[in-house]
Amino acid sequence: MRALARDEFDLLDYGTVRREFQQDRPQLVIHCAAITSTADAQANPDLARRVNVDVTRFLAELAAGVQFIFFSTDLVFDGRKGDYIETDPVNPLHLYGETKAAAEALVLKNPAHTVIRTSINGGISRGGNRGFNEQLRRSVQTAQGMKLFTDEFRSPLPAAETARAIWELADQSAAGLFHVAGADKLSRLQIGRLLLRRWPDVTARIESGSARDFPGPSRALDTSLNIAKVQKILSVPLPGLAAWLAANPDEPF
Repeated sequence: MRALARDEFDLLDYGTVRREFQQDRPQLVIHCAAITSTADAQANPDLARRVNVDVTRFLAELAAGVQFIFFSTDLVFDGRKGDYIETDPVNPLHLYGETKAAAEALVLKNPAHTVIRTSINGGISRGGNRGFNEQLRRSVQTAQGMKLFTDEFRSPLPAAETARAIWELADQSAAGLFHVAGADKLSRLQIGRLLLRRWPDVTARIESGSARDFPGPSRALDTSLNIAKVQKILSVPLPGLAAWLAANPDEPF
């Protein structure tokens, strides 16, 4: 098993990627790399399409004969419905979601390959700024207070639980499209309140706000994912965030 970091080689350097692939001859490829920020994708659409779509196409073709697992997002949906199942039609509101939806279609052309749609993931990252919990903590530590939306919903999940589920799906050679996310639909405000209980040293206050008052582009209000399909496969069900936090009081988060 080889876990590749972004500083090892550039995925846009197809010659190097092909050479490394042919040298290692992997039997499983898990493709997590992407331009994941909606703002970054909007600011640099050409790069977002190259990384999120073109690289995915190249890797899926390179791995045509082996297991290939691609990470996608709940933001392929417009957020008007919530509790989305795998067969619901996609309708992304922004370029990031558009690129991931396009990449999904490319991957699923191979019936042996797998697409994982997930929601916001939390945990401890190398840079300290990747998990939704890390981003929120940084925000509240640098502000006197902040507003969190009561009307924007996601299905948050600790990254460790996501990884556990992916390894089990890989071990079962499960192919197709799966939603892997938290068992609970939570608003941004509910998520914030749960995490503040975990951080007694953070004294900033959070207040309720509405995404409809957000001055930026339109937001997908409810991209909660229905995980019934994958729950039938996994030996240990995916938890909700509140249950996981309660069961893992000493876990860094």
